[in-house]
Amino acid sequence: MPLVETLDVLRNIRRDDEIVLTVMGTAREWMALGDPHPLDWIYVPSSMGQAPSLGLGMALARPQAGVIVCNGDGCMLMNLGSLVTITQQAPKNYCLIIFDNGVYEVTGAQPTPATGPDGDRVDYPAIARGCGFTRVHAFDDLEAWRAAARELLDDDGPTFIHLSIEPVPDAVGPRSPGPAPDRSRAFAEAFESIGS
Repeated sequence: MPLVETLDVLRNIRRDDEIVLTVMGTAREWMALGDPHPLDWIYVPSSMGQAPSLGLGMALARPQAGVIVCNGDGCMLMNLGSLVTITQQAPKNYCLIIFDNGVYEVTGAQPTPATGPDGDRVDYPAIARGCGFTRVHAFDDLEAWRAAARELLDDDGPTFIHLSIEPVPDAVGPRSPGPAPDRSRAFAEAFESIGS
C-alpha cells in the first residue's frame, strides 16, 4: 500500500478530539497532506523509537481523547520494550499503527534488521500479541484498511495495527514544521482544552 494513501485514510476519518502523533516518514507525508490540526504532534526532530512511549504518556494524561501513534517499522525496532509497557498500562484510548516498509527509508532505504535477505519480514503482529496486545490487526490492502479504520479506532484499546506499505522512492527525512516552542505551546493549549 502507498504510505500517503494509508495516512489519508486517517486524515479523512480523524475526529477533533483525537491526537495524531507522527514521526519520520509518517511525519513527512502527514505534513504534505495539508495544514496541521491543533492536536497533531509532528515529532520532528525526533528520537527514533520514542513515539510509542510519548503517545502512551498522552493517552494516560488525557483518557477522554483518542491517541493514534503513527510509527515506522524501523522506529519500532528501536524500542520494542515499549510494547510491554503499553499493554501493562492498558489505555483504552491508545492505538499504535506500524507502517512497515521493511527499510530505514529516511536514511537511504537500507533494509532493517527485521527484513531478511529474501524480503521476508519479522511478524510484528505476532510480537504485539506476545507483548500482551489482544486487539491486533494487519492490512496489506488499502480498501480493507479504509473500510475498517474508523471502527478499529473506536474500539477500546490498546490497539495494534500493522500496515504493509511500499517504500517511498528517493524519500528524504522530514523537516520541522516550524519553531518547536511555538508548536509546543499551540499543542499544549489544544491538549489542555480536551474535554472542556
